[in-house]
Amino acid sequence: MIGGNESCTAGPIPMSYLTCLTYVLGEWTGVEHIEDYLSYAVYLLWVLFPLAVVFLLPGVLIILFYTSAILLHVYKRKNELKEAYSNDFYDGGRQIVATLWDGHGRIWHGYELHGVENIPEGPGLIVFYHGATPADYIYFMARLLIQKKRCCHAVADHFVFRLPGLKTLLDVHGVMHGPKEECVSALKKGCLVAIAPGGVREALFSDEMYTIIWGNRKGFAQVAIDAKVPIIPMFTQNVREGVRTLGGIRILRSLYERIRLPVVPLYGGFPVKLRTFIGEPIPYEPNITAEELTAKTKAALQALIAKHQKIPGNIFRALMERFQTQKKDD
Repeated sequence: MIGGNESCTAGPIPMSYLTCLTYVLGEWTGVEHIEDYLSYAVYLLWVLFPLAVVFLLPGVLIILFYTSAILLHVYKRKNELKEAYSNDFYDGGRQIVATLWDGHGRIWHGYELHGVENIPEGPGLIVFYHGATPADYIYFMARLLIQKKRCCHAVADHFVFRLPGLKTLLDVHGVMHGPKEECVSALKKGCLVAIAPGGVREALFSDEMYTIIWGNRKGFAQVAIDAKVPIIPMFTQNVREGVRTLGGIRILRSLYERIRLPVVPLYGGFPVKLRTFIGEPIPYEPNITAEELTAKTKAALQALIAKHQKIPGNIFRALMERFQTQKKDD
């Protein structure tokens, strides 16, 4: 036995550091054969490590959000003297953030954007299917800014504006709470505005069947009618395979309906192939009702899903599509 004041490496047969640590823990806790418990703990860690990874990977998106916010704050500090002489002070900052997100989309998802020619030169309301995270929309926004030098405002849920440290990021990119008057005003100024009518509910509780969950929402249609602009449907292939949710658990659905906060755990972050498809615009019609335009938009979005998404979605297939060439007629 080794005395309390002796070194683990003392004596004719020095102990390894791991053996020494095991011995010390055994002496400290008073547990016999503690090495058996440690071996079991290491085994559990090895078995559960992949499970831990799939729940931690979506956190990369949060890191990117706050990295974007930090970049904008640094940009502002370095260029604040130019603010009084610039028509669009944050133009350079938006380009930096767009490059960050576009790089992540290209490297992690092989991101592609198809049908950008369907976006009109003037204002328009982009209506898209909401995945578990809005990452695909951010990739789209970044690619649009880089390729076409156009900004696209977005309508976000109220809880997004409660997140600390993101105010500048949201303001710079024109993210709105979503009152109809604010959306109509932006469209009448010639802006592009994007909205996912399903919102957080669709993000959390849709699944690999890509079910559109809009409920009775038709405010977006009234916005397009009031602003006299076309609606442009948009869908991202494999968006449900990149990140998934545990929205099938009933108690989580009940909890969300009670507190209206995104309490459903996410998992995934898989490097699946993502392709965003922009459909043909639904032109403004002066005599159409909000109900009719909502149905027309939902049908157009459903058609995009049916054309470009194999249902049910499959994570392995979506991963393999990284190595496939997209057909020309898509």
